[in-house]
Amino acid sequence: MENSEKTVVVLLACGSFNPVTNMHLRLFELAKDFVEGIISPVGDAYKKKGLMPAHHQDIMAELATKNSKLVEVDTWKNFQKEWIETVKMLRHYQDKLEASDCDQQQNSPTLERPGRKRNSMTSSQKRSLEPKTKGAPKVKLLCGADLLESFGVPNFWKSEDITQIMADYGLICITQAGNAAQKFIYESDVLCKHWSNIHVVNEWITNDISSTKIRRALRRGQSIHYLVLDLVQEYIEKHNLYSSKRAILATLQRNTAEAKA
Repeated sequence: MENSEKTVVVLLACGSFNPVTNMHLRLFELAKDFVEGIISPVGDAYKKKGLMPAHHQDIMAELATKNSKLVEVDTWKNFQKEWIETVKMLRHYQDKLEASDCDQQQNSPTLERPGRKRNSMTSSQKRSLEPKTKGAPKVKLLCGADLLESFGVPNFWKSEDITQIMADYGLICITQAGNAAQKFIYESDVLCKHWSNIHVVNEWITNDISSTKIRRALRRGQSIHYLVLDLVQEYIEKHNLYSSKRAILATLQRNTAEAKA
C-alpha cells in the first residue's frame, strides 16, 4: 500500500547573492518539486571582500523574486549582530515552521463560505482523499555542487555542523553535467552515511553564470543583460553598484565600520 502522507519541504538557499543572478533562481526552478524556497542573503556581519551592504542584496533579491510563486526572501540575518552559521539558519527556519504549523493546527476548523454551491461529495470526504501532510514542513539546504564540495575543504566547515546539516536537515544539490557530485558523496564518510538525506538534481543545460563573473563584467563596463533579471540590472545601474570605484568605496566603508566597532 502506498503511503498517503507526504512531507512538505522548504528549501533554504544561503549566500551572499552579490548580486543575485538567473542561475540562483534556476536552482529553485530545478528543485521546484520540493514546493517552496527561501533566499536568505548574508548580513553585514559576514566579512567578505567586495560584498555590497546587506540592504542592497536584500532589495535585489526581492526584485528578482517579485513575480515568483515559489521563492521568497527573508532578511532575518540582517538583524543579527554576528554572522549566523548555516546550521543555525536551518534550525531557525525549522523552528519557525514548526511554530507556524502548531498555530495552524490550533486554528484548523474552517467554515464554508455562505452561498457556495455544494458538490455531491462533502468537503470532509474530499480532504480524506487528498494526500496528508506529515507534520510541519521540513527545511533542507539548497546548494550547487561548489558548496557541496566545500565540505571537503579543511577547516572551512566545522565537522559537527556538517554532521548536523546532513542528519537533521539534508540538502538538495543542483549539479551540472561533468560535476562528480555522486563520486564526492561516495568518497566522504559523513556524506555517504547520510546519502538518503541528499538529493542530487542534474542540470543538463550548461549555465556558467556566477556572481563573480557578473561583478567582473560590471567593473569592465560590459553588458549583463539577460544574465540577471531586468529589475535587478536596473537597480544595479541606478545605484552604480559593482563598478571599480564603488567596490573600493564599499571596502573602505566596511573597514571604517569595523574600526568603530
